[in-house]
Amino acid sequence: MTSQFQLKWVMEENGAGLLIKEFLKNEEISRTALTDIKFKGGSILVNGETVNVRYKLQKGDELTVIFPPEAPSEGAKGEDLPLDILYEDEFLLIVNKRPEMNTIPSREHPTGSLANAIVGYYEQQGLRAAPHIVTRLDRNTSGIVLVAKHRHVHHLFSLMQRKGQLKRAYEAIANGLFVSDSGTIIAPIGRKEESIIEREVREDGQYACTHYQVIRRYRSFTRVELKLETGRTHQIRVHLAYLGHPLIGDDLYGGPVSAGIKRQALHCKKITFTHPFRRERMTFSAPLPSDMTGCLEAEEI
Repeated sequence: MTSQFQLKWVMEENGAGLLIKEFLKNEEISRTALTDIKFKGGSILVNGETVNVRYKLQKGDELTVIFPPEAPSEGAKGEDLPLDILYEDEFLLIVNKRPEMNTIPSREHPTGSLANAIVGYYEQQGLRAAPHIVTRLDRNTSGIVLVAKHRHVHHLFSLMQRKGQLKRAYEAIANGLFVSDSGTIIAPIGRKEESIIEREVREDGQYACTHYQVIRRYRSFTRVELKLETGRTHQIRVHLAYLGHPLIGDDLYGGPVSAGIKRQALHCKKITFTHPFRRERMTFSAPLPSDMTGCLEAEEI
């Protein structure tokens, strides 16, 4: 797995007659990527011969795009940490992140992050690549994280996100009993004044939309499924607190911390998308972690 990332096509009728730059634009390869290919160690081949982007493709041509080599950033050193891998191919990883683990290193937690673990895993596989995190989770939110193995793959997933084609479902334990079985929270979110971490609903904030569906009501809290139309920082936590139902364990947003769980009770349980190269519809799920199931079981006693 030490070779550079590359893509290949054999030209059919729909590609014949196009300049390479036109064909690659249709394949969502960005101008930035083409510039990097030209100046940072990549290449474009037709039938094994180096060409430039003005080459006119013919039916039967084999086009190969070799991207420049990648390396992890200085801030993401490889570490030998356990990874719960749900799926892997040459393009992507799906991992189930445990709580109390940063997605990427931070000033407060420069080591021990999911990114550090992924770089360490790549090193064991002989793959020199940066950990392209497509779907981040807060440190204390558990569940599914999508990771692209190359910058171009990350670019394709980012386009999907903008078009609403990458779907995630979360499960949470919220304080109090919801009146409605389902609903939508539309309330703008912005940074709280005098805080670099906390967010709040405010008129000058960014548009944010969260859909919820009650799974079950317990004695003092509600188990709920959530789906996002937008991806604002702390969106679920802020919206449920705004609704009057902060997450169990979420002391930053007013949730009770005496319910047997030491972090916000929030878990990304499912992700659905169309594979950017295989064109297959894919869905992955991760069960609730033990601290959340324990919280639910204790309420039943």
